[in-house]
Parts: sequence; structure tokens; C-alpha cells
Amino acid sequence: MRYMTARKRAEGKGAAHSGTEHHWYMTVSAVGLALIVPAFVYVLGSTLGGSRDEVIARLSHPAVAILFGLVLFVGLAHFRKGVQTMIEDYSRGTTRRILIISTTVLSYGLTASGLFALAKIAI
Repeated sequence: MRYMTARKRAEGKGAAHSGTEHHWYMTVSAVGLALIVPAFVYVLGSTLGGSRDEVIARLSHPAVAILFGLVLFVGLAHFRKGVQTMIEDYSRGTTRRILIISTTVLSYGLTASGLFALAKIAI
């Protein structure tokens, strides 16, 4: 039999026992996005207005392709978790389940199609 104090059982847990992990995930992904999005915006801005061959040549560079892939993957994962939190806060019942499933499918679909398009361009 384990003897734990009430504080030890509750430490690091919210009422739902998962809020702390979710908060840390959102914080870490937000910091990651804050670091890579300025580089992404710069590369994207300098690529706009170029010919098709120039754009493909730019996106074929491994560092640029990795940057774009990271922004797609981390950005859409951050979007999914944030929207899920919003839905959990403001909707109930079947509507809540349908909305969470819909946004999850949308996020994974956009991630897969974006990474596939990036791979087609980069390879």
C-alpha cells in the first residue's frame, strides 16, 4: 500500500489530470513556432513573385524544404490542440465530438497534403 500525501497526488495535475501536459505542449510549440516562423516568412516573401523554375529551385533546397515542413507540421499540430481546447470550453455533447473529430481530420489532412506537395517539389 502506497502512502502519498494529497499534495503529491495532485502535483502537476489539473482537475482533468491532463491540463498541465497540454499547457506545456502548447507553450513549447508556440516557442518553436516563434523561432521558425520569421525565417519562414522571410523565405516565403523572397520567393513570391519569382518564376515557377525559381520557386521550385528555392523549395528544392534541403534547408528550405525542412523549414517549410516544420512550419506545416508544428503549426497544424498547434492549431489542432488550440482549436480542441476552444471546442472543449464552448461546446457540449455530440456537437463537441463532431467538431473535435472534424478539426482533427482537417488538421491531419492539411498536414499530409502539405507535406506531400512539399515532397513532390523538393524531390
